[in-house]
Amino acid sequence: MQKYLLIAIGGALGSIARYWVGSSIAGRMGIRFPYGTLIVNITACVVIGFSMTYLGRRAELNPAWRFLVPVGFIGAYSTFSTYEWETLSTLRAGAFGIAALYAVGSFVLGLAAVWGGSVLGEMVP
Repeated sequence: MQKYLLIAIGGALGSIARYWVGSSIAGRMGIRFPYGTLIVNITACVVIGFSMTYLGRRAELNPAWRFLVPVGFIGAYSTFSTYEWETLSTLRAGAFGIAALYAVGSFVLGLAAVWGGSVLGEMVP
């Protein structure tokens, strides 16, 4: 039960941070280009890369940190970082074809799914 509470706390903080960072950047740089989302995604990649590596190498640390930071906080802050972490992990494992399939497939299928969802949204009265 503790892990779910930690995920919820991290998720709440990640959601708030995503909104704050995104809107702060958009307020300063405008919305013509999605600078806020770009900054959120890139900072999330740094945080997930650091936290997964650091926590993975420190067995003495309480495993609860894995639920709070990479799963809860980063999960709510940006799922793009999880996509990038999984691609990197697959590359590090030497499965280059699988990594390429995952990266390209996620992008293409994700874009198609967003388009499809948008079309469905337009069809609903």
